Amino acid sequence: MDIYLIDWASLLLRWLHVITAVAWIGASFYFVWLDNSLEPPTSEDARSRGVGGELWAVHGGGFYNPQKYPVAPAFMPQKLHWFYWESYSTWLSGFGLLTVIYLFNANAFLIDKSLFDWSPPAAIAGSLLYLAMGWLFYDAICRGFGGRAGGDRLVGILVTAYVVAATWLACQLFAGRAAFVLTGAMIATIMSANVLMVIIPGQRKVMAQMKAGEPVDPAHGQRAKQRSVHNTYFTLPVLIAMLSNHYGMLYQGRNNWMVLVLLMLAGVLIRQFFLLRHKEVISWRWWVGGIAIIVGLVVWLAPKAGSDETAAVSGTPGTAGAKADFAQVKAIVDQRCVLCHNGAVAQKNVRVDSAAAIGRHAQQIYQQVVLTKLMPLGNATGMTDAERAAVGRWFDQGAALE
Repeated sequence: MDIYLIDWASLLLRWLHVITAVAWIGASFYFVWLDNSLEPPTSEDARSRGVGGELWAVHGGGFYNPQKYPVAPAFMPQKLHWFYWESYSTWLSGFGLLTVIYLFNANAFLIDKSLFDWSPPAAIAGSLLYLAMGWLFYDAICRGFGGRAGGDRLVGILVTAYVVAATWLACQLFAGRAAFVLTGAMIATIMSANVLMVIIPGQRKVMAQMKAGEPVDPAHGQRAKQRSVHNTYFTLPVLIAMLSNHYGMLYQGRNNWMVLVLLMLAGVLIRQFFLLRHKEVISWRWWVGGIAIIVGLVVWLAPKAGSDETAAVSGTPGTAGAKADFAQVKAIVDQRCVLCHNGAVAQKNVRVDSAAAIGRHAQQIYQQVVLTKLMPLGNATGMTDAERAAVGRWFDQGAALE
């Protein structure tokens, strides 16, 4: 029952997380596009009111005329719309999902003893520290170097270097799948903390100065703009980090940290193409660069003929046409899978403790054991590539039970 309820919690939290993330990313992308698409106001009235940029748009059968005040308007509007609940809700639902799936099951999901042998409490503490240190280092970089001449470029270089180093560290300490998720969560924590700790407080200070009749300090808006731009570059790397953990081919290799770094870099380059396009600058080199990285990864990670990876899918070298032996497959399943899929436990309501049960779940076994290599979970029972190859040959030849 506990596993059943955890599955429901995972489903509902994931659903909520996707909904709020769509709202946050949509709002973020819209305002970045808006900022990059504004033009100087044409009317004297708008200029006299301090409008720095405006545009006309049509959507849903109506016309819109957004206007931006670079610092603040001359008066405080009675009704002001804020954009922060999307960020907070996305982070909270994501952290809840991380807790239900990874922290509650640290021994299975966080820890790979072949990489780093530590206790579940230590792994949980390490993962939380990893999230917190991401924000602390990032914020220190922005505050320490952001105000200098050429500071934006230096901040970008230092933040990139930190993300690369943190990705490498995560892949040395945590199971590959968890390392990818934690890296995405670290960057997402930075994004949400930017809203909570910098952007919204800065906007509140501007409002307080306006109400007090004091001159508005433009530094608040400039700092918020800097963090907002950072967030838009972070968005695609976060998304690919979160999605990639579902694909064993990405995180199971020896250099999995490099795979994730390159995927995130491709996202940054593709985002840069669209940011420039907002300004009517078509620079295909960014888009081509991002796609080239992805193509390079496809080639790099492709199973090589005669390798263990190829063997695990299409049979061991030289045995592609060998007769599949169900007795061998059953022995593998008994040794590697039955521990978690039996009459007493039956995780995910799957049992494979009999020949008939193995036959009923043949396709699931093939998918989880051979194609994605997600099972056994964290390879806790030590299934070998040769054993995966045997299961693959058995399924390819009809999954016969005798």
